[in-house]
Amino acid sequence: MLVADLTWPEAGDLGNSGALLVVPVGSTEQHGPHLPLSTDTDIAGALCAGLAARRRDVVVAPAVAYGASGEHSGFPGTLSIGQGALELLIVELCRSATDTFERIVLVNGHGGNVEPLRRAVALLRSESRDIRLFLPRYSGDAHAGRTETALQLTLSPDRVRADRARPGDTRPLPEVLPQLRAGGVRAVSANGVLGDPTGATAAEGERLLTQLVNQLFDQVRQWWPEPVERIRP
Repeated sequence: MLVADLTWPEAGDLGNSGALLVVPVGSTEQHGPHLPLSTDTDIAGALCAGLAARRRDVVVAPAVAYGASGEHSGFPGTLSIGQGALELLIVELCRSATDTFERIVLVNGHGGNVEPLRRAVALLRSESRDIRLFLPRYSGDAHAGRTETALQLTLSPDRVRADRARPGDTRPLPEVLPQLRAGGVRAVSANGVLGDPTGATAAEGERLLTQLVNQLFDQVRQWWPEPVERIRP
């Protein structure tokens, strides 16, 4: 169920019934020469949709499609609002949203958003607002490599330029992190890829997507342990 599809009385009825609002938070940034700029937002949105498919009390907000992506500056198409603006945006968005929905989960799809999201949640919770932050956990390469390529092949294969997929910097992230922090992705990878996307498959992406939706479902049950009706496995 999408907030954008509702009328205000319908949204009010859902809020009064205790519905949970989930907000996908992504980015618009380069993902190598083969993946769309919306990849992080697409993944966050898919996790929210997956949760809504399993719980009748979930409403999905329009995605926040701009994030803190300064590390990708220098790559055309990257649209970053920075950490401060993202933090403020989330604080004001959730202050407004809690007029209708008492419980909110922010579902993050971009690593650069983590710190401003944590600060925003800490402030909102200090105001006695029931806001939670979900950070997907999975192993794999850091950016636009096999992992994200597999997920995008599952979500929208027609938007993946597989013939343009090439390895970038394939060193482990801890090894490149100092250089990455100092000079951004451009300093370590000319094509914007951290990893190797070649050989990724939709089947891999489907397995990982299921794993991540399961993580989100289980985390929500831990946060609010009242009985939850599982709609489908």
